[in-house]
Amino acid sequence: MPVRANPPGSLLAALPGGARLLLIRLRSLGDALLTTPALRALKQWRPDLSLSVLLYRRFAPILAGNPDVDEVIAFDPAGAGAPATIARTLAAIRRRRFAACFNLHGGTLSALLTRLSGARERVAFGHFRFRFAYTALAPAPEVVLGRDRLHNVERLLALFYWAGLPPGEIPPLTVVPQPTARAAVAQMLAARGLPPGGRYAVLHPIANFFTKEWPFERYAELAHLLEREHGLIPVFTSGTGEGAKLDAVARAYGGALVRMESLTVSELVALIEGAALFIGTDSGPAHIAAALGLPVVVLFGSSDSTAWGPWRTPHAVVQNPYLCNPCRGDRCYAFAQPECILSISLAQVRAAVERLLTKVPSTVARSG
Repeated sequence: MPVRANPPGSLLAALPGGARLLLIRLRSLGDALLTTPALRALKQWRPDLSLSVLLYRRFAPILAGNPDVDEVIAFDPAGAGAPATIARTLAAIRRRRFAACFNLHGGTLSALLTRLSGARERVAFGHFRFRFAYTALAPAPEVVLGRDRLHNVERLLALFYWAGLPPGEIPPLTVVPQPTARAAVAQMLAARGLPPGGRYAVLHPIANFFTKEWPFERYAELAHLLEREHGLIPVFTSGTGEGAKLDAVARAYGGALVRMESLTVSELVALIEGAALFIGTDSGPAHIAAALGLPVVVLFGSSDSTAWGPWRTPHAVVQNPYLCNPCRGDRCYAFAQPECILSISLAQVRAAVERLLTKVPSTVARSG
């Protein structure tokens, strides 16, 4: 089938009742959450469509209980058994006879899975690699929506608008807390001395790049400030193998921290659900907080706050302007150290917290 470069317009509308769609969004936790507004928009428009989402197994729990997802196909293509795992996943996909496959990821593996999915329509953005894998290629999201600065939620939806989804008000993110995880987290908090009903803030100081991590000693100062000025117990989170970074916070704090480490995805959702406030880096936990409607303060360094900021929740983005922003973030390309994140002061974060906790409308806090 030849590739279509012009808008198919009626691609989605022409699908028969009950047609099955596959959405590929392999990583990461935040990416999976940012896909949920598109899922909701599709279901609101055509509830008859059956929506399956393919992603890595470690992120699959973020879609548990999502009413807009008919099926989660999770796999883990790592290690020596990766080829066999991919082959089994492809066989499972082909058995489902999807009418259309939308690649929202764009990498090599996702292109391969799309090409071999067996779906009649295989849709992606034209700037993705491996154009031969697709039957329909959309122009860039900026072209579809007619704007240069887009949130990633909008970028994802642009592909479906191009394929015929009627544009409309974009839904919020969706995450569904799980009862068993709520119970487990309640026990963990109690074991760490938090009284039932105690008010706490979740602080997530860790990111995948050091150019996105605020100095850990400032998180320690912030923790004292939250206790002293707002009566909030600071609860720190980290993933597996990241405990040394919380150790650095604890040394600066001068005492024992309330630490919730190596939680499952469902437990992390439950922990954030019970908080009064979330403060942290541009990361998956920040998007979980946004999905739960929590007040969110995100400290941005190297990444693009327009594309990755909290979506449709009371929030403050704290970021200082630098001509080099955004960048890849794997190193600092302009200075000896990442001034973008290091320049954020405790006073800026304090002001953002105060605005949110006094119910001032969402804002972007910048200096300069």
